[in-house]
Amino acid sequence: METSKIRNFSIIAHIDHGKSTLADRLIEMTHAITDREKKDRLLDNMDIEKERGITIKAQTVRLKYLAKDGETYYLNLIDTPGHVDFSYEVSRSLASCEGALLVVDASQGVEAQTLANVYMAMENDLEIFPVLNKIDLPHADCDKVKQEIEDVVGIEAANAPLVSAKSGLGVEDLLEEIIKLVPPPKGNSDSDLQALIFDSWFDPYRGVVVLTRVFEGILKVKDKIYFKHSDKTYEIIKLAVHQPFYTEVDELGAGEVGVIICGVKTIRDIKIGDTIVHDKKKDTPSLAGYEETKPMVFCGIFPVASEDYEELKEALEKLALNDSSFTYDPESSGALGLGFRCGFLGLLHMSIIQERLEREFDLDLISTAPSVSYQVRTKAGEEMMVDNPSELPDIGEIESIAEPMVEISIHVPNEFVGQIITLCEKRRGIQQDIKYITAERVQVIYYLPLSEMVFDFYDQLKSITKGYASMDYEFKDYMAGKLVKLDILMNGDPVDALSLICHESSSYTKGRDLVGKLRNIIDRQQFDIAIQAAIGNKIIARETVKALRKNVLAKCYGGDISRKRKLLEKQKKGKKRMKMVGNVEIPQEAFLAVLKVDE
Repeated sequence: METSKIRNFSIIAHIDHGKSTLADRLIEMTHAITDREKKDRLLDNMDIEKERGITIKAQTVRLKYLAKDGETYYLNLIDTPGHVDFSYEVSRSLASCEGALLVVDASQGVEAQTLANVYMAMENDLEIFPVLNKIDLPHADCDKVKQEIEDVVGIEAANAPLVSAKSGLGVEDLLEEIIKLVPPPKGNSDSDLQALIFDSWFDPYRGVVVLTRVFEGILKVKDKIYFKHSDKTYEIIKLAVHQPFYTEVDELGAGEVGVIICGVKTIRDIKIGDTIVHDKKKDTPSLAGYEETKPMVFCGIFPVASEDYEELKEALEKLALNDSSFTYDPESSGALGLGFRCGFLGLLHMSIIQERLEREFDLDLISTAPSVSYQVRTKAGEEMMVDNPSELPDIGEIESIAEPMVEISIHVPNEFVGQIITLCEKRRGIQQDIKYITAERVQVIYYLPLSEMVFDFYDQLKSITKGYASMDYEFKDYMAGKLVKLDILMNGDPVDALSLICHESSSYTKGRDLVGKLRNIIDRQQFDIAIQAAIGNKIIARETVKALRKNVLAKCYGGDISRKRKLLEKQKKGKKRMKMVGNVEIPQEAFLAVLKVDE
């Protein structure tokens, strides 16, 4: 296939600005599907995506389009997620494109994630052109939004195509614009093979399926290919493209995007960002690949039944293959047994992974409250990264603890600026800037500890701004502060899965709230349960779950007081003995109580 007839482009936008619906219309207008096959958000093929109405995985589709100039073009479209937690999916997809459609809602205008995605596209040297969507809404203001795109994003928007992805208005003209504005790929099919792996997943029948973009050279069925990262050679069994359904092809040339199946059984042999070359030319230079992601939020995931440990391990391997921004390491907990310490890009990412584990692999899991990674310097001069509070050294050995700081950018109508500032100040934020983008919209920039943002910050933000605020954040650096480890003790024994690291100023209220919450959650036993919050050896809060007790005096009506005393003493001794051997059962809600302390 001639590279001049190929266009590789991505659709980027803020969450809910209509990317997936626009992708549906493009598929429909190029007659890639029949009327019978039509359905809403065709590329969102995971159940969770359909239920939550969000895109989680970037999806590719090849569209064949007969242009007005009589030529047939092949459009490789990549639909990407809009949520900040999945920005890694976006960055990977952009690396395999030449152009990007920046979709902006004509009624909402430019929002936080719109900007973040534009900067990502600029870093990849893509041709970006804006598209105004939802122009049929009654409060759409195209001229105002065009001006906003020029002022805020700095992209020429006077001739931006106006479309309604829902009704299909203007989509035909948009296809012509894509052919005009997106440059064709530069590669040459006669050069040595260089192909980039930008996604992969596990199929129980085909093994590991690899999604690749060919930059140079050509891939053919039966070719022997070499994966540079894992130093492994495989023979291509099948090549395919999504049109939008799986369609087998004989070859993939330079500039094309497609699927490779080589019967790979070992998940570790495939790494996203790896370069594929021909087996006979192993010294062909590698492509740039991707930066490794740094997980922002950590939590422990444990199987409810310990015999499911191996199943959980296998499930995590398969998920990590499909989502390379997710990391996991084995860990053991005194309270919960063997499990894994998992790293995620954000809270939504964490809840999606947990839901996928439970649904796709049918596992029963307990997860601990999320925490972030701290930089600890000991008095002996050692530096260590601690993402699990139970791994923190003794207070006496620590010189300083530094916490990760993020720069958070909030776009909001100007009537809510006061509430935003109050919220950020309450979370120990440091104000950086307030920019008035238009007469109605403001961008508030704060420097904020990540640990303060992890717990329900986004929910609070949406709540105080009636849903109008949009937010984006990026990691900046570590900053030392007065941080302490808060331990929770049950009858004197620390429960490692409930401990957390928090700022000294809020430790007393957090400790008090947490033991109060746990008192309501933990079931009464045959003996008293003392729940205590402690910093080092100092107990700062205590609650007691009173014992269930049988009324042993029920039959003693009247009579001598000494007999009643004797019976009560006997009961007391029995309770004491039971407490020595009795275990406190901690329900899953207790581990999530840590999250809801601020409410």
